[in-house]
Amino acid sequence: MTAPDAPVVLRVAGRPVGRYVTRPELPARLSPRPFLHPVTTLAGTAVTELSPADHTHHLGVGVAVPDVEGHNFWGGRTFVRDQGPTELDNHGAQRHIGFQLRDPDGFVEELRWVAAGAELLRERRTVAATELTHAAWALDFTFSLSNVTPDPVTIGSPATNGRPGAAYGGFFWRARKEAAAPDVFTATTSGEAGAHGGRADWLALAGTDWTLVFAGATDATRRDPWFVRTAEYPGVGSSLASAERLAIAPGDTAVRRIVTVVADGRLDRGEAAALVRKAVSQ
Repeated sequence: MTAPDAPVVLRVAGRPVGRYVTRPELPARLSPRPFLHPVTTLAGTAVTELSPADHTHHLGVGVAVPDVEGHNFWGGRTFVRDQGPTELDNHGAQRHIGFQLRDPDGFVEELRWVAAGAELLRERRTVAATELTHAAWALDFTFSLSNVTPDPVTIGSPATNGRPGAAYGGFFWRARKEAAAPDVFTATTSGEAGAHGGRADWLALAGTDWTLVFAGATDATRRDPWFVRTAEYPGVGSSLASAERLAIAPGDTAVRRIVTVVADGRLDRGEAAALVRKAVSQ
């Protein structure tokens, strides 16, 4: 019998495509949190990395935020205005409470965002895996952050704290690093410089023999700019706080939904757009 908090193995068409770890044993500096790794294509190609040497706090697929009321839920150093990246003892943790639903193709989870002995946010996370074609599947990832404190809770990023172009924080996917950097494109742009910091209905990252296509599946999510890295490392995120901090009033909830197509092979624009439309409409 499966333990209630044991890792979840996501399956599509009977094949394992992702492993979700609920209670990772990690040092506080990495901002411990649940994550998906490995995530694979239907052919079995891994498309995530866990604690790579270049950024040990990158944990596959999940939700990571560098500044929640000054607490670091991203891991690693904290960007301090007029000072730069700084080692601080300010790391928070996302703590798994339990599953409301747990099936082979998805789950609904409750989490507590805790820092300095206090709970700042309560999260409901809904994840589902769906077959699209014989060579592609979709990961539907929704997170809802509720303010459980009596005061407003604000979410920031290095960008809102004075570092231009570094609006990371929110849904984040650390992709597989290969000998050559992956290609990145949207419906209208190509390359890291064109895609990073822009708003687009979808964004594709194409490696040697795999493609990830990310799409915001709600109006609020589509308004968030994309955070893109390919040259330094392969990673894509959806930015909760780009130009200004995101404030969540007491009792309010911020909701974001990202649908990611995980495909074997290198998709072109037309193929990526068609699969995203199918994934989001399901």
